[in-house]
Amino acid sequence: MHRPELSDAAVDALHGAVLRAGENMALARRLLGQQAPDPVLLTVLLRRVVPRVFLEALAVTPPWSRDGRVLAAVVLSPQAPPRICVPLLPALYWHDLAEVARTLRVSPPIRARAEVLLLERLPDLRLGERISLGRTATPPVLRDLLRYAEPRVMEACLLNPRLREDDLVSVMRAQDVPVPLLEAAARSRRWSENYNVRLELVLQARTPLAVALAQITSLVHRDLLRVYGTRGLRPLVQAAALRAAQEPPGGGSGAQPRGA
Repeated sequence: MHRPELSDAAVDALHGAVLRAGENMALARRLLGQQAPDPVLLTVLLRRVVPRVFLEALAVTPPWSRDGRVLAAVVLSPQAPPRICVPLLPALYWHDLAEVARTLRVSPPIRARAEVLLLERLPDLRLGERISLGRTATPPVLRDLLRYAEPRVMEACLLNPRLREDDLVSVMRAQDVPVPLLEAAARSRRWSENYNVRLELVLQARTPLAVALAQITSLVHRDLLRVYGTRGLRPLVQAAALRAAQEPPGGGSGAQPRGA
């Protein structure tokens, strides 16, 4: 059934009633019982400043205390303290947890708990959900998502502006790093231009040979020698690094560093 759009007047009327109830729990719960506001109306209302008691009333009064949309709006309210929000987090949908985790106005303890719950739910998410999460997740969640051997999840994570160089390189250094991540990083418009990512592609033994060799001429002299001396790499990669390191400055390899 089509739901009519909420009018500003409806939101204003409910907001006024909530403010008049003030910090009185009995009045707040009576207001909810009398007006029985629609969950959608409440999610719009909670973008405004409301008394903390009203938030507490929503958190404990059915049916709103069982509605994930309302509970997410309560947690995202700037007035909601951790003692109200943290117990509500397990009832939120994964996408609401992701929004809580990345919303800076939410207090750090609430954001941190939302990230923990997201990490616990990652194995149960469908592929499309992990792809969507990869585009918006915060660094702690991204680090785990990058370990999934799913190319489309990798690509979504690599596009996420919250992904930090240190986090990506740390995952790439792992002995069990997924090969699709290495391939996606090499293709990424953003990360293929990052020197430390290119270096890690060469130093990672799991990197496909063609991908590793393609990075050699972009490395500076000291890192070419480092590649040559790193155990466990393919002999062809090490030989290519030594050959590039031995070329004279200006010899066309592009490997000689400034000031090396």
